[in-house]
Amino acid sequence: MNAQAPPRAELDAVLAFADDELVLGWRDSEWTGIAPFLEEDVAFSSIAQGEIGHARALYELAAGALGRDADALAFDRSPEEYRCAPLVELRLVHDWAGTVARHWLYETADGLRVAALLESDWPELAGLAAKMDREEAYHRMHAQMWADRLRSSAESERFEAAVGELWPYALGLLEGEQRDRLCELVGREPVEAIGRDTHSDELAPLWEEMTMVRRSLPGATW
Repeated sequence: MNAQAPPRAELDAVLAFADDELVLGWRDSEWTGIAPFLEEDVAFSSIAQGEIGHARALYELAAGALGRDADALAFDRSPEEYRCAPLVELRLVHDWAGTVARHWLYETADGLRVAALLESDWPELAGLAAKMDREEAYHRMHAQMWADRLRSSAESERFEAAVGELWPYALGLLEGEQRDRLCELVGREPVEAIGRDTHSDELAPLWEEMTMVRRSLPGATW
């Protein structure tokens, strides 16, 4: 590793963030063509592309520091080597209230994580975080709009139930004081988090789908 590289803990955090964005982008893309409204086909496709674009930028940043290839980091690791939080792994397609609940919880947590990265001593990471923050503003606005919309609709009970079901997973996105702040923003009490030390059963089949081209065509890039 280059002597000027950032601490390993910071690199691990960047890789975990990249894994979150890649996997969530893939999950969001599953709504393309089947969202409950035509405009949401477009919106969720755009959000998915944004998340995957951020994943790519984070992988490239980590790869440069590690002297590795960004595509290898994204697609050549085994499912067990991914550091994504179980929240993003869950397959919620056909569950619109659950998807909106995850969207809202993730984007609320993501705002805290990006804000922290803006203060990083790694200039390239701080600069990337600033760019991501500007682009993620739309994601946060979209998530809040839909959370408010479902809370005032016949889907209110299902939405709140989904938030409750996903809350332990949402806490697993963050650590320490950021978890405490997420509790304040969401208005919920802390519970035992479902963190990054485990994976859901749904990651492995998703990994098969995500890496199919890479595995069938060695050297393929995105």
